[in-house]
Amino acid sequence: MNITKNSVIPGKHDKPIVADVFYTKNKTQKPLVIFCHGYKGFKDWGPWDLMAEAFANAGFFFIKFNFSYNGGTVEQPIDFPDLEAFGNNNYTKELDDLESVIDWISNHTKYQPEINIDYISLIGHSRAGGIVTIKAEEDNRIKKVISLAGVCDFGKRTSTIGNLEEWKREGVKYVLNGRTKQQMPHFYQFYENFVANEHRLTIKRAVSNLKIPYLIIHGDADTSVLIDEAYNLNNWNSNSLLEIIESANHVFGGSHPWPKDNLPKALKEALIISIQFLNN
Repeated sequence: MNITKNSVIPGKHDKPIVADVFYTKNKTQKPLVIFCHGYKGFKDWGPWDLMAEAFANAGFFFIKFNFSYNGGTVEQPIDFPDLEAFGNNNYTKELDDLESVIDWISNHTKYQPEINIDYISLIGHSRAGGIVTIKAEEDNRIKKVISLAGVCDFGKRTSTIGNLEEWKREGVKYVLNGRTKQQMPHFYQFYENFVANEHRLTIKRAVSNLKIPYLIIHGDADTSVLIDEAYNLNNWNSNSLLEIIESANHVFGGSHPWPKDNLPKALKEALIISIQFLNN
């Protein structure tokens, strides 16, 4: 298996995107799968490397990356050394980053013998479930999309980060990262950006308009994004497929760090379902 870590992709907002690629080099053009991490996430979290290897072993060309404003850097792509960047992130920047990754891999001459650019699928975890669905609805290069413990409503989350009047007055609100114990900033621009782009960022609109195969995977023990959100997504698109994984939490049994051997049981089940969906 060929693994290239921490390739640097130019972003559209003055910060680079750091990406990993996983594939079997055999000069056979493989379907492309691009994975997007969620809120307070990063490409090297927990068992995501094992997930990438599983997709590569199943015959896919797999990419995972850090959103350019996720708080990581080129030198330190793990965790959040750049909290200023984290505070300046927003949904449209993440959509632009995903587009940059798609453009980069589509035009990368080194990988062209190994990728079928006509078969691009997106997978988004948690918050990125919404990001990939919006991008899939607006970009006809995308052929399939998977929401993995994905959210159904950005607006509800944007407006509940804190008291809007206080947030506007202070310019920043903080959210504790339970794992790193960092106080993660959200600058008020996040809310302003959402309001300015609300139509585009309405997940219900994107899901309802999707014309490509759409898979929703959710755990029934998810306390971060309740399973009701998966039911909403499923109800908004009559052609969607909903798979519920029994006893799975928001990260499908994973944690960070994760041993470099076996996938957690629930995530393995999610990957088997995903690979079957992508192969059909």
